[in-house]
Amino acid sequence: MEYRRKQLDILTERINQNKRFIQVLTGPRQVGKTTIIKQLCKSIDTPYTYLIAENNANSTTWIIQQWEAARLKINVSNTTSHLLIIDEIQKISNWSETVKQLWDTDTFNELNLEVILLGSSGLMLQQGLNESLAGRFELLKIPHWCFNEMNECFGITHEQYAWFGGYPGSMAFIKNEKRWKEYVKAALIETTISKDVLMLTTIHKPALLKQVFDMGVHYSSKILSYTKMLGQLQDAGNTVTIAHYLNLLDVAGLLTGLQKFYNEAHRKRSSSPKWQVKNTALCSALSDENFKQITSNLVGWGQVIESAIGAHLINMADEGGYDVFYWRHNNEEVDYVLKKGEKVIAIEVKSGITKFTKGMDTFRKEYNPTKILLVGTSGLLWQDFLEMDSVILFE
Repeated sequence: MEYRRKQLDILTERINQNKRFIQVLTGPRQVGKTTIIKQLCKSIDTPYTYLIAENNANSTTWIIQQWEAARLKINVSNTTSHLLIIDEIQKISNWSETVKQLWDTDTFNELNLEVILLGSSGLMLQQGLNESLAGRFELLKIPHWCFNEMNECFGITHEQYAWFGGYPGSMAFIKNEKRWKEYVKAALIETTISKDVLMLTTIHKPALLKQVFDMGVHYSSKILSYTKMLGQLQDAGNTVTIAHYLNLLDVAGLLTGLQKFYNEAHRKRSSSPKWQVKNTALCSALSDENFKQITSNLVGWGQVIESAIGAHLINMADEGGYDVFYWRHNNEEVDYVLKKGEKVIAIEVKSGITKFTKGMDTFRKEYNPTKILLVGTSGLLWQDFLEMDSVILFE
C-alpha cells in the first residue's frame, strides 16, 4: 500500500495547507480513490460532507443545493472551514461551469469552503477541468495497483499478479476463475465502457468501440497498425475513427497505444501503435485459457509477462515523469523505451523461447541510450522488475 499511502499523504498535506485549490482525484474504476478519501476524512479535523453525484441527480441544480448546504454548515457551526467532497462528479452535465461559478463566488467572499472532486475517468479532464477550472485545481492521478500493493494486501504471487492483474476488488474471486472472469467483464470492463465512455462521449459506432477494445486486448504487447485492423473489424469506418476510440479507451484507464520512439515528435504521432493494456486482468478475463493452462503455454505466458511489464511502466509514468514508447526498424525491435528529459532507457523483455534479435544493438548505436536493460531470461528477473519503482531507473 506504499503508493496509496503516498497519495493520501499528498492529499492530506494539500488540504491542511488550505491554499484555495480544488483537489481533483481521477483514475480508473476500483483503484482506491474512495478509500483514500475515507482515510483522509479520518485523519483531518476539518468537518466534511461526502456525496455521490450519480446516485442523486443529473442536474447542476443538485450541485448548487449541496454547495449551499455546505456554506450554511460553516455559518451555523461557527467553524472556519468545511470540506465538500463530491464523487463521480462527471456524471452531471455541465458540472465544471457550475463549480467554477460557485468556487469563484466563495473566493470573492473569502468563504473557506474546501472542495474535493472525484472522477472514475480521465474523460472528466477533457470535458471540464481544463476548459472551465484552469488555474483553480490541483490534480492527483490514481493508477492501477502495482504488484507490491497487491502482494501486501492479498499475498498473491508474481505469477498470480501477472495473470489476475491489479484490481483489488476482484481478489475475492480468484479461487473460482470462471466467477472471477465474469466479475471483471461485468463490473469493470462493461461498466467502464458503458458509464465512463459511452455516456460521456458521443460514439457513433459503439459496437466498433467494443471491437477495438477486444482486439487491442488480444494484441497487448504487440504492434498492429490501424490499417491492418480495418481488415479484421466489422463496419470499421477509417483509421481516424479507430485512433479516436483508442484514445477514449486510454483516458478511461483500459488500453493504450504506445508510439514508436523517434527523435522527431511528428513521426511519433504517425507510427503504428504497440497495443498495451493498463491492467493484465483485462487480457485474462477475455482469454479462453485459465491460469493453469497459460503458465504451461510458453508463447502465451511470454505475452502475459511482457504485458505485465508494460502495464507496470505506464502506470508509474505519471509519478515518474517519463514517457513510454517502443522502437522498431524492419525486424529489429526494442520492447519499451522510456524517456525523461534527455535520459533514454531501453528495455528488452525476453521469455525462454524468445528469439534473439539485434534490435538493442541497433538502437544503442543510433540513439546512445542512458541505460539498456534485459528483463527475463539471462537478465533481471521479471519478478524483481515488478517489485521495482521504475523511477529509480533514471537515477
